[in-house]
Amino acid sequence: MQLYPQVTKVAKYLPDNIVTNDDLAKVMDTSDEWIASRTGIRERRVSLKETTSDLATGVAKQLIQGIDASSIDFIIVATMTADYGTPSTACLVQSNIEANNAFCLDVNAACSGFVYALSTAEKFLSSGSYNRGLVIGAETMSTMMNWEDRSTSVLFGDGAAGVLLENTSTEVRFIDELIQSDGKRSMALYAKENVDGNPFKENDDRVSSGMVMDGKKIFDFALRDVSKNMINILEKNEEFRDSLDYVLAHQANVRILEAISKKTKIPMTKFLHNVAKYGNTSAASVPLLLVEKVEDGTITLGSNQNVILTGYGAGLTWGSILIKL
Repeated sequence: MQLYPQVTKVAKYLPDNIVTNDDLAKVMDTSDEWIASRTGIRERRVSLKETTSDLATGVAKQLIQGIDASSIDFIIVATMTADYGTPSTACLVQSNIEANNAFCLDVNAACSGFVYALSTAEKFLSSGSYNRGLVIGAETMSTMMNWEDRSTSVLFGDGAAGVLLENTSTEVRFIDELIQSDGKRSMALYAKENVDGNPFKENDDRVSSGMVMDGKKIFDFALRDVSKNMINILEKNEEFRDSLDYVLAHQANVRILEAISKKTKIPMTKFLHNVAKYGNTSAASVPLLLVEKVEDGTITLGSNQNVILTGYGAGLTWGSILIKL
């Protein structure tokens, strides 16, 4: 009997430190009313000591509970805030959980990272060469912030979440996907410009500017390109569209979700969100939402609920996966 990939377990791991909008108002010119009215964000987690690999490891340890770690075939970590340029965050996670037989890689597609990573993992499993893997989105966005820039620093938070993906389903659950990029618009959102002391280069007076975002361009991108992506894939899969249960989209801010809802004509009631508690956690955003909705009973794994997972972010990158959970 042929078996197909499915999400069999979910887990999240968050730093303990909660930073509210009122806390931010103590260190910059802002207020809870200013942030909440524009973004829907009330608080976020900010790691004080834990690195991205620490957060990802916290997720991985939960996902392998009751499972022999040596049975994990691969670990994919979606992140734009890796501990090091190399080794990959996934390799650090592998060492921490002693998944000695797993191959490991990171995916850097910013806020689309988890969608990209999940798509990649599904291909590995569908090849028939592998049976079980971990897909984790993990970020310490606080390490990329210019904390003097309230236009960006109030938006982001730290966290990690992920899934165990296994070839255990007797039916196809990954229905379709549409993954896209546009590097020509890459400077609409970028972070951590590399500045080095290479003695063979001309002197460079640039300084790292943290996260830099053209808010209007990103909003327009989400409204036009991301909405079109969702419309196109759902029109191609009419039966799935007509029985769509939920949208799990990247949690940038509530205004963007409301705009996408209006553009796609998908009721806002189907757009699940938790951005008020966590802010924009980049690659951790979509899986963190998935985990919370499994935990509160909104989504039940194995129930065949029709869900569209959509990510969008720097690169520019964006994409959607239609999946039966």
